[in-house]
Amino acid sequence: MTISSVLGFALSGIDAIPVRVEVQLATGLPSFLIVGLADKAVAEARERVRAALAAMGLALPAKRIVVNLAPANIVKEGSHFDLPIALALLTAMAVVPPEESGRYGAIGELSLDGRINPVPGVLPAALSAVDQSRGLICGAQQGAEARWAGEGLDIVAADCLLALVNHLTGEQVLPSVELPARLPFDLASGPDLADVRGMETARRALEIAAAGAHSLLMTGPPGAGKSMLAARLPSLLPDLTSAEILEISRIHSISGQLPMGLPIFRPPFRDPHHSTSQVALVGGGSRIKPGEVSLAHRGVLFLDELPEFSRPALEALRQPIETGTITVARASGHVTYPARFQLVAAMNPCRCGYLGDATQECRKAPRCGEDYTARISGPMLDRMDMTVHVEPVSPAELAGLPTGESSAVVAQRVAAARTIQAARQDGLTNAEASPDLFPISTTARDYAVRAADRLRLSARGFTRLLRVARTIADLAAETETTQPHVAEALTYRLRRPDRRSQV
Repeated sequence: MTISSVLGFALSGIDAIPVRVEVQLATGLPSFLIVGLADKAVAEARERVRAALAAMGLALPAKRIVVNLAPANIVKEGSHFDLPIALALLTAMAVVPPEESGRYGAIGELSLDGRINPVPGVLPAALSAVDQSRGLICGAQQGAEARWAGEGLDIVAADCLLALVNHLTGEQVLPSVELPARLPFDLASGPDLADVRGMETARRALEIAAAGAHSLLMTGPPGAGKSMLAARLPSLLPDLTSAEILEISRIHSISGQLPMGLPIFRPPFRDPHHSTSQVALVGGGSRIKPGEVSLAHRGVLFLDELPEFSRPALEALRQPIETGTITVARASGHVTYPARFQLVAAMNPCRCGYLGDATQECRKAPRCGEDYTARISGPMLDRMDMTVHVEPVSPAELAGLPTGESSAVVAQRVAAARTIQAARQDGLTNAEASPDLFPISTTARDYAVRAADRLRLSARGFTRLLRVARTIADLAAETETTQPHVAEALTYRLRRPDRRSQV
């Protein structure tokens, strides 16, 4: 009886859990069994491994083959177990030296001709391999992705099983995997804020939202420029830190969405269609995957036509907006994903879109506006830090107005404000920090309290008011929040259509 073992990985959340892939060759009727709480994709590895070995000119031994995936109490999902199973089997067959296969963890899917195909989760697997003091074996297309786990990680990136065996037996040497060059972020390559003419109030709101990572709701008639403004928000945001790059890239790696094996260097921008389901938005499914809220972690989640999203999908956003995480519960276990995103939304004032325009609004005005806004619950609206009405620009103004400030100019002010916040709040943005950390004058605080009572703001609304006011002060490089800062922040607080009170 022969037993061999190779390190594999089970994906859970954004982490890769080490799994010991054991293969036993024993006397008995020829068979190939996989045990250890494996799902259908793992069970099908029998045929893929058998065909891949046949493509190398090898046949399975006429013995009882048992593959055990330990620990057996963890569900094993996905085709990425093909490669560690094949490697453990080749070790048991004395094709690969055990001292070589034992130095690595392996992740990859096998084709019937022996090619190693890309799979999700290589970056988390590489980080787990570093923790286990092992190297990593993966497909050639994902070697660059694994390299971001560290320069000291020994990576073997092979395009097929035969090349891998030749490398491990010393018959050939595969090229080393180098760290790919980081692509510079070019503001000119994306939408620029200079394209936006006029709309000074909306531009100011966008700058404040970018500086403090505040949630923003834009309302206005069709064609006013709401989506255009949202598309230019990423160009105002500062670069991610090294820790944020690694965290975001792990999420995208689990989802199989790392472009060209490069990590995510810039804050992500996600804009799902309003027909998106609740599961696609927050994560889940039969095989739990991250949703849009997690893919937008440390970036922007833009929801255009906000009232057209399903009510359950919008209500599911309430918890991650507050906590910055999303926990998906299933009978088989719980998975928690990061979800610290900046929510930006756009909507028309009513179904026809022209509420307030006497020449174009429908006969149901103003009731149609109240009914349309009522599609969004009060608690959801209360979580929006800022609301701004985007007034359309006339064709004459559009043709005559000069271009506004570019994204590069505004981004400098945003970066300066973020630096102030990070120094004051230990790396937290104003949208995350407690108002107790904000220096504020007595006059400004009393004014904010009176305004909150007059507008009947909730405790959450009052807190968010102070956060926005602090961001306005940071943009002005003021050490203390004053009454003018609070007054401007009040102009961005949402008032439901049935609330007519003024400060």
